[in-house]
Amino acid sequence: MKNIPYILIAIRFLLAPIIFFLAYVKGEESRFVILALMFIGLLTDIFDGIIARKVGVSSEKLRRLDSQVDLVFWLSLGLATYFLNTELIKSHWQSIALIFIMEGLCYIISILKFGKETCTHAFLSKMWGLSLLIAFTYLIGFQQAGWAFHLTIILGIVSHIDVILIILILPKWQYDVPSFYHAWQIRQGKQRKKTTFFN
Repeated sequence: MKNIPYILIAIRFLLAPIIFFLAYVKGEESRFVILALMFIGLLTDIFDGIIARKVGVSSEKLRRLDSQVDLVFWLSLGLATYFLNTELIKSHWQSIALIFIMEGLCYIISILKFGKETCTHAFLSKMWGLSLLIAFTYLIGFQQAGWAFHLTIILGIVSHIDVILIILILPKWQYDVPSFYHAWQIRQGKQRKKTTFFN
């Protein structure tokens, strides 16, 4: 049981190059296979943390690994979307570039302050992840941006602002911080009760 979270993370990591390969080589005919792999990846992301906390192996090392694999996984889906809908993505490049800039800022600010990458697993970031799932479903499956894409951009901006505030408020590096409000409580010396299903 203690190895299952690592196996789930490894599965998600291996799905990334498969998704990239399918989109680049197979193109249009791979759309629904990629969508299926995306949902499998999401399930591994949900259950790796829950199982890790349940069996008592949730650690800094595991959570940092989880965060970095998440980044690789979603980037592979972003690249796949570009290969499958090049013109559609190009028409929204400003919004996409803004998200990439904010993601970079989160890493830069965290490394400058703590010497480590960010690993908050914040609540808004989880909501953003779900919105990414919906947006990629529309983009890859139906070749549409629409409301799902715009919702993802808005949630992406809000969630990254939340992470930046968490980093700035925390007195020392910490993983699994649900929001900037919780970071402020930590700064005030208050202990937060963790849960199995969140962090």
